[in-house]
Amino acid sequence: MDEQENRTTHFGFQDVPESEKAGRVRGVFGSVASKYDVMNDVMSMGIHRVWKDAMMDWLAPRAGTRLLDVAGGTGDISFRYLKRAGYAHATVLDLTEPMLIEGRKRAEAEQMAGMLDWVVGDAMALPFEDNSFDVYTISFGIRNVTRPQEALNEAYRVLKPGGRLMVLEFSQIPNPAMQWAYDRYSFNVIPTMGKIIANDRDSYQYLVESIRKFPDQETFLGMVKSAGFEQAKYRNLSLGIAALHSGWKI
Repeated sequence: MDEQENRTTHFGFQDVPESEKAGRVRGVFGSVASKYDVMNDVMSMGIHRVWKDAMMDWLAPRAGTRLLDVAGGTGDISFRYLKRAGYAHATVLDLTEPMLIEGRKRAEAEQMAGMLDWVVGDAMALPFEDNSFDVYTISFGIRNVTRPQEALNEAYRVLKPGGRLMVLEFSQIPNPAMQWAYDRYSFNVIPTMGKIIANDRDSYQYLVESIRKFPDQETFLGMVKSAGFEQAKYRNLSLGIAALHSGWKI
């Protein structure tokens, strides 16, 4: 067995073989797919909507553009992008087919089915040609990728010159006392909500743990730059509970 086969990564607070993480993540999101959007509202007390609006404000969607929404799940970011852009096209890619099925239902209900494609795929090996998209988004998904740097490298590859990367992800609060309080809420309340609403405590325990394992704002900014993106910067949301990272392929 070579060194690559021996490599491990984190799945929440557990160390697991890299080869197992994708399957475990697929299991988490397959389990919660039908309740995912409801749980987002409950867990964040609706604040995730404000964060996604801030993402769109900074992104400034334009008509005629092609969006790739990676780990796009039920399509929440894509729907927001399309509504702001007016006329555009979105491709939603996700590892977990049940999430995409929920998204397709929503697209049909909102009469937007013709504006979206739904693709099962891996962020680390995108099934698209180089220079294919104007915008790449990933929202609360990159911390679930086995090797986030590879996902960022792939984002750079599939974006057209002049294309834009935008990452929305949970991050770290610079104030230790506030981080402590947020941790108490996350670990004590969110898994319990998952049990009550989605009948799945373990999946939400993983989601909380995965946030703590994700790099802080400055470290992740360095990863964005390492992928080749220029004019890379970030903005904290809600004091750093979440953060937006932006970069350009120039």
